[in-house]
Amino acid sequence: MKEEFSPVAQGIIDGLQEVLEDVRAPQSTLKKTVVYRVDPRELREHLHMSQQKFSKAFGIPVGTLRNWEQGTRKIDSSSMAYLRTILLHPQAAMDAQLGV
Repeated sequence: MKEEFSPVAQGIIDGLQEVLEDVRAPQSTLKKTVVYRVDPRELREHLHMSQQKFSKAFGIPVGTLRNWEQGTRKIDSSSMAYLRTILLHPQAAMDAQLGV
């Protein structure tokens, strides 16, 4: 029976497996760009935070976060990079937001 992981954890595992495949593959002259998407709701829930707490901790307006989660506002590339940073290093992102 296959072990099930949360969507966030599965995304990380899938990304690491893709990196391993790329490293083991013969070298090519083509460059490959991989964009890893983070679902803001899954990330927030993974951190056990309300929208208000997440908003305050990471300096993202609660309205923006709500719009991202509802899919009414597209996440730009800079914001997606910030969400990936929060996923990988939540405490460091909070500290940076607070100026610690």
